[in-house]
Amino acid sequence: MVVAIDRGDYFQCARVIRKGSAAALRARGIVAFRAEMAEAAPAIAPGIAAVRDWDDVKLLSVSLDRLTRWYRPGLLAIGDAAHAMSPVGGVGINLAIQDAVAAANILAAPMLKGDDPDPLLAKVQARRMFPVRVIQAIQRAAHRNVLERALSGGIDRAPWLLRVFDRVALLRRIPARVLGLGVRREHIRSPAGPSPSPRP
Repeated sequence: MVVAIDRGDYFQCARVIRKGSAAALRARGIVAFRAEMAEAAPAIAPGIAAVRDWDDVKLLSVSLDRLTRWYRPGLLAIGDAAHAMSPVGGVGINLAIQDAVAAANILAAPMLKGDDPDPLLAKVQARRMFPVRVIQAIQRAAHRNVLERALSGGIDRAPWLLRVFDRVALLRRIPARVLGLGVRREHIRSPAGPSPSPRP
């Protein structure tokens, strides 16, 4: 399985492999790797020779977990430090930004007044835990029902739900909205109240 993102003048590609199988893949050699990539994604075949050796290939070890507690006195973990996300859906940065916005909204005003933020850190985790759980559940379902089955050869076409999304354009807005905007949208609020209207 190859994921290819068209960046205009080049493709950013990911070869999906089973966890722990990188050594066996490397043992087959870079020539075999290039051939397998080109066979799986013919669109990238003309440029696959640019992958000269294993130094051009980076291994990303995927983990999907989260801390049970994101804070301690003087410390708040957000983003990847609080919850490791799978690359599925490309939502890691979205959640990290949403965490930061929620933290700023909860902590900025009290800190500007000189209050101790430590008692408020649990509120940040409480606000952000539900969206993280939902997105991680979606990612786990994608790993279990699509990626693992595809890697084991137990799937020869997209699952029925993905086929429905592919046929009904209106339905494609649902996962796009959830993955793009998040389960709970976070809006930046000024700690000093509403921003003044811009001058004409």
